[in-house]
Amino acid sequence: MAHRFVLLVSLLILNASAFSQCAMCKAVAEDAAVDEGSTINKAILYIMIIPYIILFIAFRKKIFGFFKKLRSIPDDNRR
Repeated sequence: MAHRFVLLVSLLILNASAFSQCAMCKAVAEDAAVDEGSTINKAILYIMIIPYIILFIAFRKKIFGFFKKLRSIPDDNRR
């Protein structure tokens, strides 16, 4: 029971610090929206693409195997 309590308190403390950063991100996004040459969108895209690249590298054999298997299935059995 004590472990659950410590976990709950830890999550609540970490959650509060995570929400405190949202005001800063919002302010940066609002300031960047005023500028036409904003780099905030490029930064968001950069941050989003990195996990997909890592997952592709990690699971490329399974991905290519899936498409190879999908290609070998006749058209009338794909439904």
